Amino acid sequence: MTEHYRNNGQPCVAVIGAGPAGLMTAEQIAAAGCRVEVFDAMPSVARKFLLAGVGGMNITHAEEYEQFVLRYREATPLLRPALDEFPPQALRQWIHGLGIETFTGTSGRVFPRDMKAAPLLRTWLQRLKTSGVIFHPRHRWLGWQTDEGRRQWHFQSPNGDLLREFDAAVLALGGASWPRLGSDGSWVSLLAAEGITCKPIKASNCGFELPWSDFIRQRFAGTPLKQVRLSITGIDGSHESRIGEFVLSDYGVEGSLIYALSAPLRECILQQPENARLYLDWLPHSDISRIQSRLAQPRKGMSFANVLRKKLNLPAVTNALLKECCPTLNNEDPVAVAACLKAMPLPLASATRPVAEAISCAGGVAFSEVDDSLMLKQLPGVFVAGEMLDWEAPTGGYLLTACFATGHRAGRRLVEWLAAGKTG
Repeated sequence: MTEHYRNNGQPCVAVIGAGPAGLMTAEQIAAAGCRVEVFDAMPSVARKFLLAGVGGMNITHAEEYEQFVLRYREATPLLRPALDEFPPQALRQWIHGLGIETFTGTSGRVFPRDMKAAPLLRTWLQRLKTSGVIFHPRHRWLGWQTDEGRRQWHFQSPNGDLLREFDAAVLALGGASWPRLGSDGSWVSLLAAEGITCKPIKASNCGFELPWSDFIRQRFAGTPLKQVRLSITGIDGSHESRIGEFVLSDYGVEGSLIYALSAPLRECILQQPENARLYLDWLPHSDISRIQSRLAQPRKGMSFANVLRKKLNLPAVTNALLKECCPTLNNEDPVAVAACLKAMPLPLASATRPVAEAISCAGGVAFSEVDDSLMLKQLPGVFVAGEMLDWEAPTGGYLLTACFATGHRAGRRLVEWLAAGKTG
């Protein structure tokens, strides 16, 4: 049976996907007096949001806005209209409006005062329900059917197949990372069937596979490398580097510093695999001449490993990785050793870890398929928000901020579209 509701003459709008982008969209539309129904395939809403908040809910970042927007790389000019309308400070004010205080950590990351996602989500859901938003869990969107020229939305529900008609809709189904939490990327084929271009979904903020020796895997897997610098030269010749921490794993490397460089490293693997290499600076706060000077001091019978440990305060893994990555290095040559410590080439990366393991993903609906309001050009009245769009960002609050901002923009523009007398 096909159902089409109107709420006292007001339009009925579907939001498909109950993550942060979808919920923010629903809030904007409900505030305009529309009937809003949120559909999600999972038994409960915002599961990825809740899991991301287990270790501390990093909601946004407090760095200067002009630097903030550059974190979205090639997508910066495409996302900027949404971010300008709902920037990080506006997001914090919105959270404060839920009665949740925030604070800025030493790294500039912004968190709820209690570091948890659950209280924020509970308060938000209560406000949405009070405003009339209706939730339909365990409703998986299967695409569309057409009956006498009318587009019907097809859902698989606990009570069987359901066909619905709406005046407008927002798709906010997420990407394809952490599929067990609901974002499995199955929507790509549904949109492709409508002739909508979607860029291939690729892992972002992910680990990378490197060919470690058995010795490194067995002895040092799980070892963190702290306060080091990683650098890479991108496919366009640009040089990127970051200081932070990463972890050696049995398959390669992972951790926050790796995630920060995941985009250029991934593209090197895909387009210039012979150049997919990271360079490690063990002592980013020491210049090479100072390192050379310390290495040139008399060893007094110390082994090379002890020289690294005592004179440069480097961990035991340093010597092991120098042997692995610079096998012809002359340990007696302070100039050569210092050069390797400042730019040690890690083995060539061969692949990203699977997208299902990634924190987030790149790819999705091409921005050429949507207009400035984030409405699909080929499907008037259907808007797109969140990770379904083709953008990526590092961890640090940037991911959530763009999801909230695109949801905010899609919801506001949908209301304007309906106010202009249009329907889907």
